[in-house]
Amino acid sequence: MSHSENNKIKFCSGVGTVTGANFLLETGKGTKILIDCGLVQGERVAEEINSEAFPYDLSTISAMFVTHAHLDHVGRIPKLVKDGYKGPIYSTPQTRDLAELVLNDAVGILTTEAEQDGREPLYGQSDVDAVFPLWKTIGYHEEFRLDDEVSITFKDAGHILGSSMTEVRILAPHRPADSLAIPLAGLSRGTPEADSGASIKILFTGDLGNSPAPLLRDTEAVGDADYLIMESVYGDRNHEDKEGRENKFKQIIDQTMARGGTLVIPAFSIDRTQVILFELNNMVEQGKIQSVPVFVDSPMAIKATDIYAANTQLFNSRVAEQIAKGDDVFHFPRLEYTMSSNDSRDIERMNGAKIILAGSGMSVGGRVIGHEAHYLPDEKSTILLVGYQTTGSLGRRLAEGAKKVHIHGQEVKVKAHIETLYGYSAHKDSDHLLEFVSTGTDRLKKVFVTMGEPGASMHLAQRIGDELGVKAVVPGRGDSYELND
Repeated sequence: MSHSENNKIKFCSGVGTVTGANFLLETGKGTKILIDCGLVQGERVAEEINSEAFPYDLSTISAMFVTHAHLDHVGRIPKLVKDGYKGPIYSTPQTRDLAELVLNDAVGILTTEAEQDGREPLYGQSDVDAVFPLWKTIGYHEEFRLDDEVSITFKDAGHILGSSMTEVRILAPHRPADSLAIPLAGLSRGTPEADSGASIKILFTGDLGNSPAPLLRDTEAVGDADYLIMESVYGDRNHEDKEGRENKFKQIIDQTMARGGTLVIPAFSIDRTQVILFELNNMVEQGKIQSVPVFVDSPMAIKATDIYAANTQLFNSRVAEQIAKGDDVFHFPRLEYTMSSNDSRDIERMNGAKIILAGSGMSVGGRVIGHEAHYLPDEKSTILLVGYQTTGSLGRRLAEGAKKVHIHGQEVKVKAHIETLYGYSAHKDSDHLLEFVSTGTDRLKKVFVTMGEPGASMHLAQRIGDELGVKAVVPGRGDSYELND
């Protein structure tokens, strides 16, 4: 067998930057599949890049597979459909549910931004509506045959609810179709697969969870992949340890409440909000912090929390046991969910100590912008950044120590305490990304390091080569590589 001339991967976007994942895989028989189609976010040229035509013929794409529902992985799917894509879209059921929520929210934001700039929006509501009749779901470990050459399996990435790694298996022409069903259990690095050489396996990680996570199950192993396309958001740095993370969170809460201030947490609506609610639930119920009003001020986060609550079978065993004992982990005394904009405005009229969770996590939109404008000049209050802050975002400027920022065209002085707590990140850090690669077998030939800022990607690629002896490359936007069997 030889696919060496025809199996190719093209990095359309999602390289040289954290956002905008979009990869094209072409097999030996000409089957073309897309992995993710996300918005580029935060960069000055983001609008220009997002508006570009796709660098492939949409009519030739057989299918698309979505790793998870964050906007930087799904945000350009409506444009894809608007531009003529009519093929199927596949993901886990939970990713589909969350993506519908995310894209319906995004269309309003994109429309408002376009109106302010006097331009046409990237896509409209009708384009979002046209996406979901194409969308089909596959559960974890349900092997899916795309055609007589390609098999797809979703593995748990542990990043957000429903997040998956997409394992693509390209079958050798001379192998019988029933040879596809090869168990992955028990594989570890250095263990050859009995069917070695029968196929090529390419594993697209999407984003990888910061396991062990408070709510979700651990990221699964690389297994017997030949090629790995992986993220590198935190490829050059590590998070706080889990115990240190909780202690620092408690300390920030105690100090802010003692000042009589407001703790504003710009939190991603999906997973970060639910994780923080879970941690607050435990701290309140265990008496570790004083009971103060806590507001979840994000309609999307509230709806996402409902989806999480309906899928607790995907939570880890520790949380499952807690729920089995009767704990509703997303409800505790003095917690309020504020859906309406009137209720949101009322929060700032309330005197005294309180905690506000609102989106967006990078402070690039949503209700948190209004809260930051209100509380940044207040030296009693705290803005707590709990996730990655992309280049160019308001969150990044605050994290880097800006003394004044502009919000809605107005200069705002920064007198509030600015804290960062990246241990709550839903991404693996550098050491754990390296550990993840080590869970592959001796079949692993090459790692493509993507979805990170250049320095982070290069640092991780260097570590993979030096410490694991696996060839790792950092592709550029538009680069193509042949995959040899």
